[in-house]
Order: sequence, then C-alpha cells, then structure tokens
Amino acid sequence: MKRKYIPGLILLFIVGFSLFWCHRQFSGIKTPDTTQLADSVQLNIAPSPPPETLYGIVKDSFEIETGTIRYAQSLATILSSYNVDYSVIHGLAQASKKVFDVRKMKTGNSYTVFSRMKDSLKVPTWFVYEIDPIEYMVMSLKGDTTVYREKKTVTLKRKNTVGVIETSLWNTINENDLNPYLALDLSDIFAWTVDFFGLEKGDRFSVIYDEQFIDSIPVRIGHIYAACFHHRGTPYYAFRYEQDSAFSFFDEKGASLKKAFLKAPLKFSRISSRFTNSRLHPILKIRRPHHGVDYAAAAGTPVYALGDGRVTHKGWDTKGGGNYIKIRHNSVYTTVYMHLSGFAKGLKKGMNVTQGQLIGYVGSTGMATGPHLDFRVYKNGRPIDPLTIKAPPVAPIHEEKMQEYMNFIAPWKERLDSLTFSHQLNPDSVFVGLGPLL
Repeated sequence: MKRKYIPGLILLFIVGFSLFWCHRQFSGIKTPDTTQLADSVQLNIAPSPPPETLYGIVKDSFEIETGTIRYAQSLATILSSYNVDYSVIHGLAQASKKVFDVRKMKTGNSYTVFSRMKDSLKVPTWFVYEIDPIEYMVMSLKGDTTVYREKKTVTLKRKNTVGVIETSLWNTINENDLNPYLALDLSDIFAWTVDFFGLEKGDRFSVIYDEQFIDSIPVRIGHIYAACFHHRGTPYYAFRYEQDSAFSFFDEKGASLKKAFLKAPLKFSRISSRFTNSRLHPILKIRRPHHGVDYAAAAGTPVYALGDGRVTHKGWDTKGGGNYIKIRHNSVYTTVYMHLSGFAKGLKKGMNVTQGQLIGYVGSTGMATGPHLDFRVYKNGRPIDPLTIKAPPVAPIHEEKMQEYMNFIAPWKERLDSLTFSHQLNPDSVFVGLGPLL
C-alpha cells in the first residue's frame, strides 16, 4: 500500500469509530414518559391556600355584618330587622333550648350575620352569637333550625408573674395590663388564707399559670399551677394537685387552702365600718354597738354564703337591717347578711346552701346611707368580729401521699422563690415572662 493512502485510511477509521460510538450511546435513549413528567411538574405547583373562614363558615360569597346586643334587644328583634320570617325565628328559639337559652343573650356581646346576595337582595343565611370570648352559637337562617355551639381555637402560653401591691390586688393587676381574670382566680385560691380587704402596701405575689389566647389576643386564665402571696410578712403558698380524682390547692406542708369559711362574703370592696361596741349611727346619730363589718360596694354586687349551711331566715329586718338572710352553718356558727337589694333566684327559708353560693346582692335597704353589706357572725349565739375567724383547714394531703406531694411541689416552689428573689433585686415594676414547662 502506498504511503499516500495511509492518512486517508486513518481519517476514515476515526470517522467510522466515532459513528459507531455515537450509535452505541444514543440507541438506548427512550422517549420521555409523559406521565412521569406531568407528575413531576405537578409536584412543583404550590397547593391552593385553604379558604378563609369565620366561625367555621367560609367567608367567600357572603356579605358579613357585625353588631352588639343592645339593652332589651332580643333574638327576635335582631333577626326581624334582617327580614327573617317569624316562624323561622320561633323554630330557632325552640331548637336552641338545649344549646343555649337565647333569653340569656347579654347586652354588650357581639353577633354576626352572614348574608348572600340574590337578585340584588341580601338573604340572611347564618347568625352567630358570641356567648363569651371563647364559645359561640351558630344558627342557620335557611329554615332548617340548625343550631350548634362551638369554641374558638385557644392557644396557651405559660407565664410567670410577680406583682407588688400598692393599694389593692385589682389595681395592681389593672395598672400593669395583666389579665383581670388573674385577680379573680388568685382571690378565689387565697380566699381562705389572705385578707384581701386588709392588703398592705408592699404585699406581693408570684404566680405560674397558663394564659389563654385567641388570635394573639388574651382572653382568660388557664390553670394556675403554683402561687405565693406574701401578706404582712408571711408567705402563703398554693400548689395545684390532684387528690381523690379532684384538683385542689394545698400549701407547702400539704394542708388544704380551703377552710370551713370564706374570708369574706363578697369580692373587691372596702371595709367602711368595723366591729365595735360603740359606733355613732350615721342615721340615728346615737352611739350603739355595731357587731358586724360593713363592706362598701356598688349596689348589685353579688353576695355569697360564707360556708355550707341552712337558711334560717330570709326577709325584712324591722330593726333597720332591711332585706336580710341568716344562715346557720353548724351548731357553733351563724352568719347574717343585711341591707340587701334583693335575693338570689330560688333562695328560700329552710334550704341548704354551699360555700360560695350566690345568695343575694348588695343594696341600701333599711337604715342605710348608701349601698353596703352589713355582715355579722355569731359563735354560740354571741356576736364575734368576722375578721378574727380562724377556721380549721379541711382534707389535707393523705399521709401515704405526702412524700409524693413534696417531690411534686419542690420544683414549683423553687421557681416561685426564684421569681420573688429576682423581683427583690429589681422591684420597680411588675414582671411578666414566659414560664418553664415544669
């Protein structure tokens, strides 16, 4: 072979080999699976956001109006203003009896009406009434008498709070933008150990609790797990603990905080007159004994039974006490509540009442210059100062459960003491922070 043909042969060989290699590489390629490709593309598409709802009702296509229950306004007057047929209103009122008594709709509570547009007219479809900040009632206005009760989604946040009393517990809570329910709950827990009518400047409290939120808005207090109230130099502890299948509050030694009597028969007022053997009567202008304690409070303030007992008298006191109630608690103690504006519904002479049960309302009946409760206590038939009663505790931690209880409260007590110590280092303001998940 002549040398002049060698370069050409080499070039043909290279081209042939290249064509052979390309055929081997690409002959195995398959046509793309359009199904898999479509699935792959679909996975990359973001899902549509869920429809926006209000009270569990999809808001789209509805015209929504809100209002507030006015004085003397009823379900019938509200729905009639939206041209809802009376037969529908009557059916809803009947159907709601087992869900919520519409006669108890409160002035100031909110309601919402959902309407659809039909031929340029608004047709009311749903009515929602807020029973309280958490619960609400939904009514169908389509003639099917559907009525049900639901709760809003509630989230809990664990909180630590330390506060110092300047004038009263209520003012401390209010002035520092704390949840007002905290004052109510603390006063209930310590009702048998702390005299909330005799708080002194410098008394302080520390508490670990859950606060309930709806859409980042605080609504109520959840469980209070542990609290300490320093009153007149003495610390009073309270720990929430389950015994005999029921939760109650006990102190650091396992004694129950619940005594035989409440500390006072009403909440958040002031003492305007104390127990004395010689007081100038504001109307008669003569000095005579005042064997009771006067609690100044707004007319209509609820009055509660100091302890379990039986109503022995209910009526009018001809000696100046006005409307009054007398309760015998046992063979030793009797309590009397005077100048009431009225009595609790259903209260009758001879009936039994329980501790904390509503029995009447503050008023100014009889010889009284203003609304107040004249509260009296008798021991073995003799009047005693209500502010000096020392009732024994009930239902302490069972002996066999004591060590378990002490182990349970140890971290809670340590946290409370730490809060108090930290606040003593920086006492200028109320401290509120997120608590540990003990």
